[in-house]
Amino acid sequence: MDKLEEKIGYRFHNRELLLTALTHSSYANERHGECESYERLEFLGDSVLGLVTAEFLFTRRAQLPEGRMTRLRAELVCETSLHKTALALGLGSYMRLGKGEEHTGGRERPSILADMVEAIIAALFLDSGLDEARRFVLANILQDAELGESHRSADYKTQLQELVQRRSNQVISYELLEETGPDHDKTFTFEVLINGTVSGRGSGKTKKEAEQMAARAALENLQG
Repeated sequence: MDKLEEKIGYRFHNRELLLTALTHSSYANERHGECESYERLEFLGDSVLGLVTAEFLFTRRAQLPEGRMTRLRAELVCETSLHKTALALGLGSYMRLGKGEEHTGGRERPSILADMVEAIIAALFLDSGLDEARRFVLANILQDAELGESHRSADYKTQLQELVQRRSNQVISYELLEETGPDHDKTFTFEVLINGTVSGRGSGKTKKEAEQMAARAALENLQG
C-alpha cells in the first residue's frame, strides 16, 4: 500500500477506500460480502473523471467547439486511455481478485484495470475532495492533452462512428446477443448493425468491452 500511494502521489487518511478500489467483485463474492468491491466507487469515479476532463477542455482549449470537445473527451477517458494509466501505475499487481478471475487472466484484463482507475479517482475524491482527484487525473490521464498533443486512442466505437458518418443517413446500433457465465464472471456478446445489417460481433467481460470488440470487428470488415 505504501508503494502504491507513492505512485499515486497521495497518502490516504482512510486506507479502506484505496483497498476497496483495488477489490474486484470476484474477490468480494468469494468472501460472501465480508468486503466491498470497487463497483460503486467506479460509478462515482466515472462521473468525477468526466467532470474534470470537461473542465480541463473548457478552460484550457477555449478555441474548441462543443462537438470537438465532446469527441476529445471521449478519447481521453476511454477504456484504452485508462488502461494505459493502470499499466503505468502497475495496478495489476495490487489488485484483489477471486481465484477464477485470477486463472482467466483478470489481472491483465484492460476493462478491469480501466475500471480500477475510475475507482481510485473516486477514492481520492471521497478521501480528500475534488482538488486531489483533479490532480491525479491531470497528472496521470490528461498529461498528453496537457502537452497539447491530440490524444488518439483505440476507441473503436468512436472510430466506427466517424467512418460511417462520412456517408449520410447511416444508423449504427448495438444489440446484446447473449450473456453467459455466473454473475461474478459473465461474458457478454454484442453485434453492431449498420442500417440494420450486422457488420461485426465481439465479446468481453463487460458490455462496454464487448461493444468495443464488435466495433473493432466492424472496422476490420469495412476497411479490409
